[in-house]
Amino acid sequence: MGFIRDFLLPREVDFERAMLDQASVARAMVELLFRLCDEEDRGVLAAIDEQAGEAHRLKDRNMKELLDVFITPYDKESIYRMITQLDWISLSVRHFRLEVEYYQAPPLAGHEAIVSLLREMARSLEDGLERLGKAPLAALGKEIDRIRQLYDEVVTHCARAASQLDPKVGCKQLLHQRDLLFQLKEVAKRIHVAANTLEDMAIKVM
Repeated sequence: MGFIRDFLLPREVDFERAMLDQASVARAMVELLFRLCDEEDRGVLAAIDEQAGEAHRLKDRNMKELLDVFITPYDKESIYRMITQLDWISLSVRHFRLEVEYYQAPPLAGHEAIVSLLREMARSLEDGLERLGKAPLAALGKEIDRIRQLYDEVVTHCARAASQLDPKVGCKQLLHQRDLLFQLKEVAKRIHVAANTLEDMAIKVM
């Protein structure tokens, strides 16, 4: 039987675990983002870079596995979308980290409410992927609806924060602050899009 399994049967890959690995790294990067904004801990910049490297490694591994196997628990297009969208979450956090460094951004206090929502979104996405294929669609649907609600709250907070920026800081600083808010919104958008793919995958295996 071992010979048949190893040499004759098509190889199978645990893509649920593979995608969850990516989601866990993306969530960890959002946690670091929270520390950066809530605690003004710029020591996490290097930690974000380290996690970004791991996210890239996992994305490459998962993409290679997807190209090499015939049997997948979900259609390949859905898995491809999830792999790339989870990678986009990690990339968006890294892009925020780069803007903080190169803009020599002023204290980031005031963004705590936004990054707290992002952290909740990332945790919900990770939990949803962990329950994919195990929990009923109705239960997953509640998690996904929660992510959508949180995304709406992030957009609202970012719009409010942008409207309250002080023009006295100067045009250049004002643009930098708006860019940072836009990038936080981009992180939320990528989590939201990944949640939509999670729902699509759950529906297809009903």
